[in-house]
Amino acid sequence: MTQNYPHISRRNALRTIAGAALVSVAGCLNNGGNSETPGDGTTDSERKGPLNRVAVDGTTLVVELSAEADIDQINLIQPNGELFGKRDVAAGAQQISFEIGTGYEPGEYRVVALKGEETVAESTRDIEPEIQIQDVGLYRNNPDKPWDEVYGESQTDSKKNGEAFVTIQNSGSGPDAVVELRFTGDVPNPVEDPRGSGIYEKDSVVVPAGETVDLFSDSFPFGSEIGDEGMGCSTDGNSGKFTIVLETRVTGQEVTKSYSVEYTGSDEMQKCEVTISEA
Repeated sequence: MTQNYPHISRRNALRTIAGAALVSVAGCLNNGGNSETPGDGTTDSERKGPLNRVAVDGTTLVVELSAEADIDQINLIQPNGELFGKRDVAAGAQQISFEIGTGYEPGEYRVVALKGEETVAESTRDIEPEIQIQDVGLYRNNPDKPWDEVYGESQTDSKKNGEAFVTIQNSGSGPDAVVELRFTGDVPNPVEDPRGSGIYEKDSVVVPAGETVDLFSDSFPFGSEIGDEGMGCSTDGNSGKFTIVLETRVTGQEVTKSYSVEYTGSDEMQKCEVTISEA
């Protein structure tokens, strides 16, 4: 699988399958030279300092402070060394947050705790997404997916058969957003340049760190009408290969994965068997 990034078509629904609500990001706290231990990356002695924990929750960086913390301000420094933001710490406050969204620069961030002009504690965290394509499938082979919720119960099975879902996972340490979904190669209706994001009724889909979601297509890649460059069903069988292309926002690259496909049993797309396997 290669990594790159382009655009998106309009629609696409997402369904969260699994993921942690709060994802701690790898790194070490530098409150006096203590080394990192397994678990959440914080040693017992570090937990006694002002910075209890630094974690990514969805699209927000959360800094948890100890009850004894005596600090006035928290600064968040970007990988390029520039200030991302700063937060005043009210007396007794035990948590502050920075909304990083999906337009941030990936890399190592520094959380700096200040008392007046003096730095009293620091924590470094890598915040970087890693989007991977896990699976792809059609309605006819995966009727348990929430097709009616996505496309509406009024849609016919033949229309749903033309669409596809793509399961993606963010195994990185920061959130990202998929802004385009495309199918190229040996599908009945390959689309190199979708009208919108290619995701059903979505311009983009946010994928938090550690979570897995389903994207539902909007371009009828397996529709009954075969395009000029498409491949369809045959009683003798047709086989080929297609590629899923995702464009994501944070890194500005493409994520791709290729699959083998076989069409057998009928000359009509609605009636034939479509078998998809990893290439």
